[in-house]
Formats: sequence, C-alpha cells, structure tokens
Amino acid sequence: MRDWIANETETLTKPVTLEFNAIEKINLLQNEIERVIKGKSETVKLALVALLAKGHLLIEDVPGIGKTTLANALARALDLSFQRIQFTSDLLPSDVIGLSIFNQQNSHFEWHAGPIFSYIVLADEINRATPKTQSALLEAMAEEQITVEGVSRPLPLPFMVVATQNPTEHHGTYPLPESQLDRFMLRLHIGYPSLKDEREILRDRKRENPLRRVEAVMSETDILELQRRVSEVRVDEVLVDYLLNIVAQTRQTDALELGISPRGTLALFRAAQAVALIENRDFCIADDIKKLILPVFSHRVIVNSRQTASGKRRSFEAEQILRDILQKTNVPL
Repeated sequence: MRDWIANETETLTKPVTLEFNAIEKINLLQNEIERVIKGKSETVKLALVALLAKGHLLIEDVPGIGKTTLANALARALDLSFQRIQFTSDLLPSDVIGLSIFNQQNSHFEWHAGPIFSYIVLADEINRATPKTQSALLEAMAEEQITVEGVSRPLPLPFMVVATQNPTEHHGTYPLPESQLDRFMLRLHIGYPSLKDEREILRDRKRENPLRRVEAVMSETDILELQRRVSEVRVDEVLVDYLLNIVAQTRQTDALELGISPRGTLALFRAAQAVALIENRDFCIADDIKKLILPVFSHRVIVNSRQTASGKRRSFEAEQILRDILQKTNVPL
C-alpha cells in the first residue's frame, strides 16, 4: 500500500505558488453557491472539494432539504454543460448513456449520445432506478468513458456526477451496491437550516427562485487548472502513515465487515489535497484528513450485521466506529 501511495505522491515534492486569482476564483464560486444554499458553508466547501479533487458527490438527506438545489447551484455557477437525469424504476441504461439507431436512408447505425455526455450530471434520486440502470454509471465514474457495442467513447472533462437520494424512504427504491457507493468520493448530509437561515430562504424566494440569479463564475479552463494544482499539493510521509494507519484499522476491526478499499484511500488523499488548496495552502495538515474521515469513509464501510439490523442505525454505527478509530489513532505532530 505504501508503494502505491508513493507512486501517487512522487510528483508532489515541488512547491506550489498559489496565485491570488486562483483562490479568488474558489471563493467566488463558493459565494455564488451560498447565495442559494444558506448557512451551509461547510457543506458547500465539501462539494467544491469533490469537484477540485476529480471526485463524484452523493448528497443524502430527507426530502426538501436542498439536495437538488445544491447540485443545480453548483452546475449553474460553472460555465459547463449540465444534464439532469430523473432516476425512476422504468429508466433504462440507454436512457443514460445513449444508443445506436439504425438510419434507413444510409443503412448505417448512428450513435446518439445520452445525457451522461455532459460535464456535470445530476443523478436525481439515484436509488429509484433499478440496479441495471445504476450500473450504467460505473464505468463513467471510474474511467471517464462509456463502452457500448465494443466502442469506448471518452466523456468530456472535467466530468462529475452529483447524485441525490432519500435515506429514509425504502418503498420503490434500490439501495446502491458497495461498488457504486465506492465510486463516490464524498457523501454529504445537508441538514435542516437554522431559523435565521430559513427566514432568509423565505425572503429570497418571495418573488423568484434565487437559482435564476446564479451566474457562471468558473470556466472549464479554470477548473482543469485548479484540479492540476490540487495534485501538486504536498503531503508529508508522516501524514501518509497516519492515513494508512486509519485505513488498516478499518480492515482489522471486528466491528466492520468491509473496510476501506484502495480507491477509498486515494479518495481521502485527493480530498485532503483539495481542502488544503481551498484553504490557501500548498501542503496538507493532519486536520485535513481528520475532517474528511466521515464524508469520505462512512458510506464505504459495512458494519458487522451483529452490531445492528436497521439501515439507518447502521449508518450511524459506521460513523461512530470511524470516530472511535480516529480517536485512538495517534495524530502526527
């Protein structure tokens, strides 16, 4: 595992000069999204972490909290093509990735790309689609390409899937399998707003939807440049040891049936680099890793079935187990 991390970090020894305009762009993007998402600065920040770290985002919460609004605000603030796919039980894989249609005039099959061929894809209520349709996203999220009829077609870059789901409703839903969950870099919970923030929401929506006022403040070139800079943020070997120690404990504890995969390890590594860049640093610190443990790891582990039987309770138990592991792991100084 260390050799694998070393290969990922061998290009990170060169210091990065953070120009003011890069940080200004990040702050501008965050402020634009927060014009709609009130009082959730940390949630918005984590959404930007997923974007800059080339990851995908799963937003899980009860209805009406603002999951779809956050995804829409993020897409509107980026000058990129955006497609929303409403996942339902009758949605087919071809409705997502596209299909070849026979043209009678020239006697050839013509490829018609699906909505997945966009920079930002909103998979709304993803757990309402069948496992077959959910699987249509696996290759796209892992390899940034789609293969149909033996032909691989690259997706536009930067590419990001933002999915939403309701964790409390089970009727007519299909829980995401571990292979699908593992492809999401972060899982976020928005939570209810404070009364003060909810008052602002009411005022903002008195005449029109504030989403209409969100302006594009970051281009494709800007995002690609910021993603490049994320990969250059330095991560000390001591922090790599700290990260790997936490990962190893998730695989060794009897409380978990499934620990963190190498993809999950790399997701935390990249997310920590993105947090450092957003906070105007060219190096990671231990707090970057600590604050990301739950959003990056909690949806990837499986609690031992003897611990609890309830799905909602199991999610809580997973977070508590990760907190316990974090607490007993020595933090590097």
